[in-house]
Amino acid sequence: MSELNQYINTNKDRFLEELLDLLRIPSVSADSNYKEDVLKAAGFIQAKLLEAGADKAEVCETPGHPIVYGEKLVDPNLPTILVYGHYDVQPPDPLDLWDSPPFEPVIKETEIHPEGAIFARGSCDDKGQVYMHIKAFEAMMNTGQLACNVKFIIEGEEEVGSDNLETFLKDNVDMLSANVVLVSDTGIIANDVPSITVGLRGLSYVEVEVTGPNRDLHSGLYGGAVPNPINILAEMIASLKTDDQQINIPGFYNDVVELTAVERAAMAEAPFDLQEFKDSIGLSDIEGETGYNSMERASIRPTLDVNGIWGGYTGEGAKTVIASKAYAKISMRLVPNQDPDKITALFTKHFEAMAPDSVSVKVTPHHGGQAAVTPTDSPAYLAAAKAMETTFGKKPVPFRGGGSIPIVALFEQILGLKTVLMGFGLDSDAIHSPNEHYGVFNYFKGIETIPEFYKNYAEMSK
Repeated sequence: MSELNQYINTNKDRFLEELLDLLRIPSVSADSNYKEDVLKAAGFIQAKLLEAGADKAEVCETPGHPIVYGEKLVDPNLPTILVYGHYDVQPPDPLDLWDSPPFEPVIKETEIHPEGAIFARGSCDDKGQVYMHIKAFEAMMNTGQLACNVKFIIEGEEEVGSDNLETFLKDNVDMLSANVVLVSDTGIIANDVPSITVGLRGLSYVEVEVTGPNRDLHSGLYGGAVPNPINILAEMIASLKTDDQQINIPGFYNDVVELTAVERAAMAEAPFDLQEFKDSIGLSDIEGETGYNSMERASIRPTLDVNGIWGGYTGEGAKTVIASKAYAKISMRLVPNQDPDKITALFTKHFEAMAPDSVSVKVTPHHGGQAAVTPTDSPAYLAAAKAMETTFGKKPVPFRGGGSIPIVALFEQILGLKTVLMGFGLDSDAIHSPNEHYGVFNYFKGIETIPEFYKNYAEMSK
């Protein structure tokens, strides 16, 4: 066992307990009731960076939630790695679907994680994966094996669109200068099938409001004679897709880049079992855009999904009412070459035009981001692939993910840096859902692999 791995093994229990402490902080960025907890999480990250050996670590204020910046500069002749992650988490709702409280982490064995998985909000997305980097940094510092300079930028607004990160990047270009960005906010195909994400979808997220009568009305006195905003909203949403599951918005596909047959064949080499996929989420059948398989639908094709819909009476029992208003939150995942602002404008124009004269419609854009594709022939990618091959015992598969990390495109636009997406989560980890979890195996495999990346990158950058 190497000195570094021996250090990790010796401190394994502490590394785990510290992560559990971080997970106990309910740093929900979307809810102002958790503002103090978000600040507490930022302070926790700052303190642990300093304890691990950072030259400096500071909590940088923004108009929203703070950004934690830290650095260790060992030699100006060595390459510099900029580590990005986020300490904020999604809201835990619905609470009644959790098997244990979301901010009281527990470790339980599962079929996929026989060595145990950490159940808590943020365990995989992204606290567990961020903390891998801090502990790997500590291990490298304490064994004299830090092969690169390192800078950390860990934000508190990723789950609400990273509204203030772009300004922070523009204001601190010199401070953030580096050679590559390293991100662990993605996953692997399976614990015995390592993979590196080489593509992410972009995002356009909107909220719609449909207004009918000037107040809620008695459905017996007015039903059948007045517009029902909930009915109308449901009809409008239903019309946004065709029977072939294509998005029915004029111009939506104009900029979509179609993959070649060769590229699609290469994607198909990644292992995928459709029955296992259906069983894992309790489905008897699947659906999606005609002409594409499930892996392609979830990665290289754009989508439109309703993330929430409400209006009227939803409490216990019955209330015969025609609601004055109905609402929905809608997200569109985008592929390379689709501009989120353009898509938001196309959606808004179409949604407003399709509304009947009996109601008024309001579309409120929330956040968005560009899709990104990363090269597989760069020294950084090759360093990550070699690192994973060393720790997993097999070469990783390049894989396109379906999620969105808008900051990846910003790093290239503002800092001129490419990103390596070397994550260790699994699709089954239920991120954004009740019972989110992260395998103990995955947590320590990340801590073990990250130093290998530093070593390889330093050698390949000479």
